[in-house]
Amino acid sequence: MTSDHFTTWKSREALAETMIPMIGQLYRGRDVTILVHSRSLVNKSVISILKTHRYVRQIEGRELAIEDTFPILKAISELDLGPSRIDIGQIAVAYEKDDRGLSIEEFTAQAVEGATGDNKIVRDGPRDVVLYGFGRIGRLVARLLVEKSGSGNGLRLRAVVVRKGGEGDLKKRASLLRRDSIHGAFNGSIHIDADNNTLCANGNTIKIIYANDPTEIDYTDYGIDDAVLIDNTGKWRDREGLAQHLRPGISKVVLTAPGKGDVKNIVHGVNHETIREDDNILSCASCTTNAIVPALKAINDEYGVEHGHVETVHSFTNDQNLLDNYHKGDRRGRSAPLNMVLTETGAASAVAKALPELTGHISGSSIRVPTPDVSMAILNLTLGKETNREEMLEHLRHVSLHSPMKRQIDFIASPDSVSTDFVGSRAACIVDANAAIVHGKHAVVYVWYDNEFGYSCQVVRVLQHITGVEYPLFPKY
Repeated sequence: MTSDHFTTWKSREALAETMIPMIGQLYRGRDVTILVHSRSLVNKSVISILKTHRYVRQIEGRELAIEDTFPILKAISELDLGPSRIDIGQIAVAYEKDDRGLSIEEFTAQAVEGATGDNKIVRDGPRDVVLYGFGRIGRLVARLLVEKSGSGNGLRLRAVVVRKGGEGDLKKRASLLRRDSIHGAFNGSIHIDADNNTLCANGNTIKIIYANDPTEIDYTDYGIDDAVLIDNTGKWRDREGLAQHLRPGISKVVLTAPGKGDVKNIVHGVNHETIREDDNILSCASCTTNAIVPALKAINDEYGVEHGHVETVHSFTNDQNLLDNYHKGDRRGRSAPLNMVLTETGAASAVAKALPELTGHISGSSIRVPTPDVSMAILNLTLGKETNREEMLEHLRHVSLHSPMKRQIDFIASPDSVSTDFVGSRAACIVDANAAIVHGKHAVVYVWYDNEFGYSCQVVRVLQHITGVEYPLFPKY
């Protein structure tokens, strides 16, 4: 029996090894991203590919065999495809249930027909992106943009704007991008061109522009045109302040913090379709807003939410002090690594901007805790109609798998999950099934979220949407 298991494992390793160059060629040659149940297989190792297949058991109730997805990938590689995202896991599950007697090649071709032939997208070049600031979120967004450079016809990170920190600034910026205490090493190679003030990350040349103020810069001097600028400093949050970035070479501004006044707060997967072509200043709201709004929408759509309170247990951030010192906030001046710190959160009020139907229905508060990353939101809700735990969990599981919010909402039923298990999660939130409490019209739902990386993924999704690089997902069902 042990020998049989080992033989099966080695056979599956061999299939995964065969898949890797096929996945790479589709991605770098045609901007086609291969997924298994919403999880990308691009640049993944043999073990990662096998683990992704095994993870499907938590969603479908059984493991997805690589023997089922390999022939589908092979069929896809032989099609005339344009830029797209193709979920071979979803196609494999659907093919197993199909009773029309189609071959795998015929079924696969039908499943992705919107990405082939005359239907396929044709891009005429990349879209420039500039990062204003290079802190925690800025560096993670930079990693994601480099990772997603694909064929080079999508998003292209051209420049990073920072204040010069002194001697050796460029070297230190490169080092911070290369290594991270939480998220690990950069996946690739970075080298410095000190003469030209540039970093080269996996072949992407990134100009480091030193400036103290947005109005000092003419981006066309650096060959940058029609770019989207991502302000991750949070220094300006209203339209007047952010409009300073609309300089020569910059056509749109995206803020990685809650916007004020009439600035739209966008949570991708929930209200990104409200963005108009002439919206040139947008906010991606906060990490907590991005975590709670998809879950609240999923619950409100099915059961209604009469009122509720959201308590966030949030990892400490650079806004707090390492040791007790002056801070403009009442409690944030106290030592972050030594205390649980009660603090305010604007996430509950921000819900109204993304989900207007819940205006005045949600309150919120936050506790900062001595962990460096991954937070939790506890949704304590009074529903509009009665339900039970099994029904609600099945609904949330279904949303995480089949709805337009499947990239925002993940679902886990593991009995021993803890916060570090979700470092690097690309979802806006992860529903913890075992923690849920539901009695009639009362529900308490616990959702985890990587408040750094998960949020950065949401920022990039908004960026892809407004630039037309959010390629269609297949299959459509």
